[in-house]
Amino acid sequence: VWGGEFGRTVYSQGKLTKDDYGRDHHPRCFTMWMAGAGVKSGISYGETDDFSYNIIKNPVHVHDFQATLLHLMGIDHEQLTYKYQGRRFRLTDVHGQVIKGILS
Repeated sequence: VWGGEFGRTVYSQGKLTKDDYGRDHHPRCFTMWMAGAGVKSGISYGETDDFSYNIIKNPVHVHDFQATLLHLMGIDHEQLTYKYQGRRFRLTDVHGQVIKGILS
């Protein structure tokens, strides 16, 4: 698994200069690269609009990504639950779902 802390847009806001021409950071759309361990090879999952700003196909929440990674390691994320102050907690909270579309 490889990924960065944020995505990049295809444009830059503000004035472009010789020393300031980079693309802007984007916290909602980013890329993760995965290989091996039962990940389907040669696919792209998810899609952004032409400006790399909005997710338009197959969004993946961080809880879903974590549930999928745990699944690939042979761990059922729903079994990692503990009770604290009357509420059940787990790494994937109550939202995590395994992303079956990337499994081989």
